[in-house]
Amino acid sequence: MRPTLAFDADDTLWHNETLYAETQEAFRALLHPFHDDAWIDARLHVTEMRNLRRYGYGIKGFTLSMIETALELTEDRLDGAGVRKVLELGQAMLDRPVEPLPGVAEVLAELAGTFDLMLITKGDLFDQETKLAKSGLGHHFSRVEIVSEKDEATYTALLARHGLQPGAFTMVGNSVKSDILPVLALGGRAVHIPYHLTWAHEVVASPVESPFPVLESIRDLPALLAGW
Repeated sequence: MRPTLAFDADDTLWHNETLYAETQEAFRALLHPFHDDAWIDARLHVTEMRNLRRYGYGIKGFTLSMIETALELTEDRLDGAGVRKVLELGQAMLDRPVEPLPGVAEVLAELAGTFDLMLITKGDLFDQETKLAKSGLGHHFSRVEIVSEKDEATYTALLARHGLQPGAFTMVGNSVKSDILPVLALGGRAVHIPYHLTWAHEVVASPVESPFPVLESIRDLPALLAGW
């Protein structure tokens, strides 16, 4: 049985957080007559965190949180045209092409000869399925899991469902919180490939000496795995 190599999707295989950053910039511009940028960002983050249990992760929940924040910060003075503008920001995010990161397609094709490739991503089911289809990368993966959270309990359930042992499982991702620490806690291996932007919710304090490899690019992954 070949070892399983699992990948995160957003900001590991394709650009994602830059899209949220661009949209949040447009959202700030819409509300600039009412509040300064720092306060808009702070209130939006609070609303997102509060709504995670209602909507989960993804663009749809983000759009609803933007609408709620806009109404709150304008004391319900935002008119229908303003609400429509926020909806259009969210719809534009959903309609954007999916742009794989440099080297991703080539590395996946190379590693598929040695590993059983798996995709583990969290978020809205329809949105993540759509992004995977748009990316053109789906054929590299023998298994795809779209989950509502990525924590120890989730990984434990996934490994059990697929009959995998932690010692033969490696996770690759950009989030230390979601892709690295839970897998290490279960006895698996993990590889961190940071993205240049990180959502505040995914930020954790990293140890001075990382107990996991950190790569500059996914192009460095085959050499690392060959050394293992």
